[in-house]
Amino acid sequence: MRRGKINIRRSDFYEMVWDVVRLIPPGRVTTYGHIAEYLGAKGSARLVGYAMNASHSQPDVPAHRVVNRKGLLTGKHHFGHPERMQQLLEAEGLIVQNDQIVDFEKHLWVPSRELR
Repeated sequence: MRRGKINIRRSDFYEMVWDVVRLIPPGRVTTYGHIAEYLGAKGSARLVGYAMNASHSQPDVPAHRVVNRKGLLTGKHHFGHPERMQQLLEAEGLIVQNDQIVDFEKHLWVPSRELR
């Protein structure tokens, strides 16, 4: 991936994504797009999704806290069991109905605002 004049390898980008995800507080969620924007790769939400798919090899990455821009649990099929992502979020106090975070804006954590 190219960012400015710096050539960032995929593995480096994945590590940067995972570092941001590790900072998401329990009971909060963020989006693929917000992570991409924070990392200076606006428009690369899909690449963040690839990093999240690969994050299951990293036990300290709370991947369940990353959802799509509408608060939908689009990555739930990567958790081994179809209900696991929802269970993890509900254990942190969030309410999920029809695979979507209830009061999504209330629980949204935006790294560009939170990590100044």
